[in-house]
Amino acid sequence: MTEPGHSPEQPPGAGRRTHAAPIPSAVLEGVRVGESEALAAFFEATFDGVYGLALRMLGDRQLAEDVTQEVFLRVLRAGATLDAARDPRPWLRTITANLCRDHWRSFGAKVTQRSVPVDEDPAAGPPVPDGGPTPEDQLVAADRAGRVQAALAQLPPDLREVVVLRDYEGLDHAAIARIVDASEVAVRKRYSRALARLGELLQDVGP
Repeated sequence: MTEPGHSPEQPPGAGRRTHAAPIPSAVLEGVRVGESEALAAFFEATFDGVYGLALRMLGDRQLAEDVTQEVFLRVLRAGATLDAARDPRPWLRTITANLCRDHWRSFGAKVTQRSVPVDEDPAAGPPVPDGGPTPEDQLVAADRAGRVQAALAQLPPDLREVVVLRDYEGLDHAAIARIVDASEVAVRKRYSRALARLGELLQDVGP
């Protein structure tokens, strides 16, 4: 499963999320007191991360939108407890992951195996500037990304979430263990099983 430029443990097509710009403390203070402009700025800064995580975990846009809406409703309800001195993204990530697991447990939902088109994925990033990959390269990459997403959707939920949190959110095993309420050893085992299964599903995905 190894490909050039990626960790040997990382599935093809996965990309660690780059570090997001910090949210100004003035915005977080505004969220604490319910200021509409601060809430709008907070939403703008964090929506893509929340929706992107939900989409990769659930594989369905409507479900991801529902989870994202619930995440921000919880922000509205708990805004007064927000610590303006700390990055709220880990908190949002935990809420999102928990809501996705609640969906799996409560409804026994089966994640759709449709791939997520790269041009509709908020985590896909901006267009490549001049001098970057050719259109043909981009088509090949888009096809590979779609097949990886389809394979990811075939994993059991407990395996899928550790891959998403590890390879798309960039968390280490200890952080994932805290989110999924499992031991670090258990998380490592799940991740290894997930990669093995992905390796079987992605045998025809070239470098």
